[in-house]
This record gives sequence, structure tokens and C-alpha cells, in this order.
Amino acid sequence: MSSNLLNNSSEVRRQFLNSLLWCFSIISFLGIAYPVGMFLWPKRIERKGAAKRSMKFPAAEFPIGGVKFLRFLKRPAVVLRPNEQELIALSAVCTHLGCVVKWNESAGELVCPCHGGRFDIKGNVLGGPPPSPLVAFKASIVNEYIIIEEA
Repeated sequence: MSSNLLNNSSEVRRQFLNSLLWCFSIISFLGIAYPVGMFLWPKRIERKGAAKRSMKFPAAEFPIGGVKFLRFLKRPAVVLRPNEQELIALSAVCTHLGCVVKWNESAGELVCPCHGGRFDIKGNVLGGPPPSPLVAFKASIVNEYIIIEEA
């Protein structure tokens, strides 16, 4: 009878340790998977009701028919001025892998040097791997200044 009791307690101990090992494995996996998931799919924080951030630049720095690259809120941006009253302000960061786009004057389009993504002057995708258009900003001319703000 004593031998039977030892075998039974040994089996119970083995099942307990096996369960404990599984619990530890699951907790360890979640401890690694959660930060990796947050890195790969970050949450976008919407600033509801917050004032839009903006910057102003002298209008003389933006030639009519020209393209100017600048830093808008610490990020690369591009402003296109097809005529005296029309302004197009876009993020200069490609939506594919985050490379900074360049202006191709002969084609009249923005081109990503990393993988050949192409965008028209409104930021729409013309070709290549970018999944979405360039982010557009609101741009206006007020009293000889060009004001660019978040859309």
C-alpha cells in the first residue's frame, strides 16, 4: 500500500510540475509577444479637440511653378506651388518604407528613391509599391506668408 501511495504522489507531483511548466511557458510567450506586437502595430493616438499644429513661412521662399522641400513639425515635407494661388503641401515620407521622396522635374512627379514609388503632385500613387498616398497638409497664403497646418 505504501508503494501505491508513493507512485500516486509521484504522479500528482509530475502533473503539477508539468502544469506549472506550461503556465510559465505561456506567461513567457505573452511577455515577449506583447511588446513585439506593440512595436509592429503601434496605436495611433488621436488628439480630439486639440488645436492643429501649424507653421508659417515667407511666401517669397516658394517660387510659382516650383517645388520646395522643408521640415514641417520636425518631419520632411514638400510644398508645390503650381500657380500663384494654389498650394499643395505633402509629407515627403514615402508610405511604403518611410524613405524621403525626391522631385523628378522632367516627369513632374515625386519619386521614392528606395523602391521606385511614384506620386503625382497631389500625392496620389502613380506606381510602385506604396500602399497609400502621401499625407496631405492644409496650406494657405495669408498676408505674404504661407501657412501649413496638420490636416
